[in-house]
Amino acid sequence: MTYTQNLEGCFSKKTDYDVFYSSLSSEVMRTFRAAFEKGQLAPLSLVEQTEDIDLYQQAADRLAGFEEILILGTGGSSLGGKTLYALSSQAKPRLHFLDNIDPSTFRNLLQKIDFTKTGILVISKSGETAETLMQLLTCLQHVGKIDPAHFIVITEPRDNALRQIAEAHSWYCLDHPTDVGGRYSCFSVVGLLPAILAGLDPRAFRQGARDVLRQHLASTTPPALEGAAMGVYLEKHHHKTLSVMMPYSDLLDSFSFWYRQLWAESVGKEGKGTTPIRALGTVDQHSQLQLYLDGPKDKFFTLLTLNWEGQGERIQSTHVPEFVGKTMGDLFAAEHKATYQTLVNNGCPTRLMTLDRLDEYHLGALMMHFMIETILTSYFLDVNAFNQPAVEEGKRLAKEYIAL
Repeated sequence: MTYTQNLEGCFSKKTDYDVFYSSLSSEVMRTFRAAFEKGQLAPLSLVEQTEDIDLYQQAADRLAGFEEILILGTGGSSLGGKTLYALSSQAKPRLHFLDNIDPSTFRNLLQKIDFTKTGILVISKSGETAETLMQLLTCLQHVGKIDPAHFIVITEPRDNALRQIAEAHSWYCLDHPTDVGGRYSCFSVVGLLPAILAGLDPRAFRQGARDVLRQHLASTTPPALEGAAMGVYLEKHHHKTLSVMMPYSDLLDSFSFWYRQLWAESVGKEGKGTTPIRALGTVDQHSQLQLYLDGPKDKFFTLLTLNWEGQGERIQSTHVPEFVGKTMGDLFAAEHKATYQTLVNNGCPTRLMTLDRLDEYHLGALMMHFMIETILTSYFLDVNAFNQPAVEEGKRLAKEYIAL
């Protein structure tokens, strides 16, 4: 096991949950395994591949000599790679994930960037994402001579606006899988190419995910099934409509954003689904915990942590007696344990997940766990985890308004 999951803090009447779990879990797992065997879970099947990684390494070599790399894309085209990049200790190239279209952000960055030393990676599954196209066209007005060696594009292998621009300038193109949506794309080229550019190990990342996938295909009561069932049970029977993800690690802050999109776009349909909320320990103990403990009891909490004890410098100063001989990691561990127990003591259903360590392997395992948990939750709720019909109107109207 690469992680442990403690659900004890979630129970008030465990017998009620046991009845709910036993009545539905077997059917949900049969649905999951059948879908995988039929090839209907392409985002998960990606982790069984290895031969494509050499191609991504060759692509990364094209940009490896640059000092800066701008990664243009939004939502799922950015969040997976950004989550991985948090693990990187590499000095150069520096990766900049530009996932919004705030003009001030672009203005400030473009004033600092030397485009002769900068590569640009453009990611859009459809090739029609308005924000990404605007980002790209804005950059092109600042690069001077457009040298194909500075650009790589990831998009679907079909005629679209982004591919037309790329082909017009002879840029190198990689195909985005047509059967993998953006929010599920972290194990594809969308996540792996930024990982390689950041000096990370894509094989270890996929291996961690592959081990968790195989565990869930083999086990009758895998961890993601328990997490999915608990979340649905708490929403249906105890009106816990908000799901708080609170990692105790700065390196997992981007993971919370990735999880938020994955969950919201996958299960929020037909009046169903819980609302994901991101928080960060210990920061949000000082901004949100009062509400969590003493406000509406409408939340389900996931505290995510590592084994922090003993990490950091040992304090020699006697100014704060209880800190003598302790490390920052000791305090971090004490804080997450105290928060967990306080939430439980105050009747807030809370699970605690602990990673053995945080590296490419374990991050792959964690992201696969939550992909599976999301898919299993969609089966419990009887919604399609892979579409997002409600956002199409906003996209259509934005195009109409910009054309005025």
